Amino acid sequence: MRVLGTGTTRRTHRKRVSFAVGVATLALATAACGSGSDGGSSEIDADADVSAEGEKLTVWIMEGTNPDAEPYVDGLSKAFEEKTGATLDVQFVPWAEAHDKFVNSIAGETTPDVAEVGTTWTPEFADAGALVDLSQPVSDSGLDGDLVPGLVEAGTVDEGLYGMPWYAGVRSVVYRTDVFEEAGVEPPTSWDELVTVGEKLEAANPDMITFPVAGDSEYGVYPFIWGNGGTIAEQEGDTWASRIDSAEAQEGITFYTDLAKEHGFSSPAATTWDEADLSDAFSRGDVAMMIAGSWTPGALVEANPDLEGKIGAFPIPGPDGGVSPSFLGGSHLSVFEASDNKDLAFALVELMATGEQAQAWSEQSGFFPGTKTLLDQVQEADDPVVAPFATQMVEGGASLPVTPLYGQVQGKKTVSAMLQSILSGDASVEEASTQAADEMDEIFSRG
Repeated sequence: MRVLGTGTTRRTHRKRVSFAVGVATLALATAACGSGSDGGSSEIDADADVSAEGEKLTVWIMEGTNPDAEPYVDGLSKAFEEKTGATLDVQFVPWAEAHDKFVNSIAGETTPDVAEVGTTWTPEFADAGALVDLSQPVSDSGLDGDLVPGLVEAGTVDEGLYGMPWYAGVRSVVYRTDVFEEAGVEPPTSWDELVTVGEKLEAANPDMITFPVAGDSEYGVYPFIWGNGGTIAEQEGDTWASRIDSAEAQEGITFYTDLAKEHGFSSPAATTWDEADLSDAFSRGDVAMMIAGSWTPGALVEANPDLEGKIGAFPIPGPDGGVSPSFLGGSHLSVFEASDNKDLAFALVELMATGEQAQAWSEQSGFFPGTKTLLDQVQEADDPVVAPFATQMVEGGASLPVTPLYGQVQGKKTVSAMLQSILSGDASVEEASTQAADEMDEIFSRG
């Protein structure tokens, strides 16, 4: 499994593809707001007769998420034609090219009917007026109570749902089960226990990095900010304001960075590490535990078969127990305003996001499905590596600030720069978080 996240690295089973959220230009916004004018009403009737023999929908799916997506597409096309009589024109779009392709298609009014949209892109395209609000058809279909909350939050703009949750991954803690066993420790369930376990691991394995704090991975610090009751940024009316310098956020940042600075669980080299560096170090046998994505265990074993049976996972604990929220990233399915048959498009979205088709995509791609019904099945299977991630997703899946402006924050690596300045000793938590907050607010104020 792997998480889609703006400004971060995204691994597939065989390759790594990176992408970043761009900022919609004025031309994009203007064209997008008008793009629905030829597509008819934005309203979707979820109960409408979707018999559409002879019609065809164009669908964009991102390339690489599912290593071999052709069997899935064949099954989906057959199921959709049996249900509606319509056919599909499925086009695979490389992640690295996808954002620009969306921007150009919106401006030129050549969008698909339905597309997979990364969760961090959905607010941007919705804000540009390119996507249909799915709130009512989702409610009419009785699905709103079954969708994973974190994915719903990521797809919600001004109380409208512009992306149907399709799949996601989340970060928890991956660890060496053999190393834990030899040190006589169990997975921690609180922040104090995390420190205690770290101290015992360090004493038992002084040559290993107990818990690397990666300075170039913003997703590692978010759980400690959120877990301590802090936020990254909040919406105030029509604008956003940073909260990363609040007392709660600073306390969470302090605990996280002190795992390296005060407790010595990390390594100076990790100050510049990103998630790929973490995985490489773990594969070499240099790391006892680390924050990593739900897609990571499989990739680790593939890179180092000797790790088979030696990898475990546990949710990132809260300060006094429970689960600290962790970034939930993945993809939505969106209907575009320019679609000539939005009822039929939503019928496809519902088919892909629920039931057998959603389960098939999840199993083939290695991601978690976007409905709680299917997630419950994953948890009930009680796989010792997979189940903790599912628990993290259900009990602690969180989204980044739902504004296209946060893409600019990530583009400037504001949070990573904050972490690196703290870890290197160039700035205190208060100084670094204040500087990060000022940089965020400047971006938010420009709009």
